[in-house]
Amino acid sequence: MPLKAVLFDFDGTLGNTLSLCLRAAHLALEPILGRKITDEEILAAFGPSEEGAIRNIVPPEIYQNSLNAYVKMCRDLLPEYPDLFPGIREILLELKQRGIILGLVTGRGRITCDDALKFYGIFDWFDQIEGGIETGPSKPAGLNRILKNFVLKPEETVYVGDSPCDILACREVGIPVIAVAWAPTANPAQLADEAPDELFHSVSELHEWLRRNLPQMDSSFEHDRPT
Repeated sequence: MPLKAVLFDFDGTLGNTLSLCLRAAHLALEPILGRKITDEEILAAFGPSEEGAIRNIVPPEIYQNSLNAYVKMCRDLLPEYPDLFPGIREILLELKQRGIILGLVTGRGRITCDDALKFYGIFDWFDQIEGGIETGPSKPAGLNRILKNFVLKPEETVYVGDSPCDILACREVGIPVIAVAWAPTANPAQLADEAPDELFHSVSELHEWLRRNLPQMDSSFEHDRPT
């Protein structure tokens, strides 16, 4: 059955932005907390969106100030992460202009997600964006909403992500999953242990796979910005 939609994770898949999130948490939260926090403490708090993660780290009385400081710090740091992984922008352009449905399903909250997508100039390229929620992991629900909205069968869709959790979410919904390990933060061995449908170590591998599996794509395509 031909693929009609390609869905992406954000951090570690489209861009090397997980380190941005960690830096923002350190720089924003430590002055308010009055103590150092570790990367492990920050990562352990995630699963929910940033709103929920920060609630897991700070006391209730400083929650709103902490969240506001984190969101501002993410915005302030974006210019230090000026682009997506090389080749990603070209893939998105090609998919969009070939009429493939583009979706983004991320654990990020919509505020920082939308800020980053607009900074990179790709916010309008996605047909549907599903962000994280404060109460816990939400990717299966986001995937299902896209399937329902576009009347897609799971086998007409593929998801591209860099985390074992991405693989498990896709298995729950029945969507084929491509695991990618081109980010410095990726763990190829952990990804392989979850037996994704494909495991790629470079953006070019993904691009070639898409060209083989999507009849709308070919190597002679000329890239123009979507209107």
